[in-house]
Amino acid sequence: MTRHTGRNPLAALLLTAVLAVLAAACSEPAGSAAPPCRSGAPACSPSTTAPPPSPEPSTPAVGPPSGPATSPAPASPATSRPGTPSRTPSAGVDGCASPRACGFPDAAGTGHRTAPRTRKSGHLTVRTDGAVIRGWDLAGSLDIYADDVTVIDSRITSDNWWGVNLRPGHRGLRVLHSTLTAVPGEGPDNGGVDYAVSNMGTSPVEVGWCDVSVFGDALSTGQGDLHDNYVHDLAPFVNQGGEWQHTNAVISGGGNTGHLIVRHNTLLNPTRVDQGASGGIGLFPDSGPVRNVTVDRNWIAGGAYALYAGGEGATGIRVTDNVFSTQFHPASGGYGPVAHWNADGTGNVWRGNRMSDGRPVRPEPAA
Repeated sequence: MTRHTGRNPLAALLLTAVLAVLAAACSEPAGSAAPPCRSGAPACSPSTTAPPPSPEPSTPAVGPPSGPATSPAPASPATSRPGTPSRTPSAGVDGCASPRACGFPDAAGTGHRTAPRTRKSGHLTVRTDGAVIRGWDLAGSLDIYADDVTVIDSRITSDNWWGVNLRPGHRGLRVLHSTLTAVPGEGPDNGGVDYAVSNMGTSPVEVGWCDVSVFGDALSTGQGDLHDNYVHDLAPFVNQGGEWQHTNAVISGGGNTGHLIVRHNTLLNPTRVDQGASGGIGLFPDSGPVRNVTVDRNWIAGGAYALYAGGEGATGIRVTDNVFSTQFHPASGGYGPVAHWNADGTGNVWRGNRMSDGRPVRPEPAA
């Protein structure tokens, strides 16, 4: 009896240990085992929530998504559909958060590159062909009666009708890497200043890498190359006629004889609709039909409509791969992204245009 009684405690202890191990194993739900410790980690914290089992192993995406969606190159807006991942993190899954995030111009890459050192003042007339105006800090304006004039790395602060104006019969004006602004309340149009660059003739002009602000109709031309500019903070004003002056970052009045290219600009018109907002880009048939205009890879925001597209008679209008930003209005412009698009016009192309949140833009027909 003594011998039998002496073995019962040992058996009981062994049986208790086995039952404890089995109970611990059964208490964990299937699939909830904690992962192994990372190499070198002193201890692993037990997992308290197990992820649901996947029907098959998932593989991280290392390339572009299937389908036509692609990510933007540094100087081109994204064309990803809403909800489609982009290969470029800056664009986000739904579009562009800001112009810089998708490679569009802003203050950091436009305007004069070196501090202007030559101080000038007054409303100056240029009559020398081939003149190069470099490094000027001009409080005034330039009126160009000459061919092939270049304004570069300069700052112009105007209280005239324009910052730079090319007169009829002259050609070859280039305004590059410059800052063009105005003095609100000091201009001749009841305090307003109308044009940063005005082309009164029929020859093309080039405006590139410029920082433009305050003017009512900032870049005004029927033909030329407007590229890589940052146009912003247009200032509304009541004109001499007692009405709110219409504001546009880019304006063309139709009847043009050459090709107008508006490419890779940031064009912002924050003016309120009830204070004269017109467009980010305004292509108007005021002087004749609008024709031969390329609007490509721009960031456009604001205005009553962000883009006025020329109307019923417009031909040769190519609007491609632009981003219509929602930064001022949910629909980019106060009333919508685009108006007066002539879908049946010869040579007209609408392709790849989207809102900054990724939604495709489909134009309304011309009225």
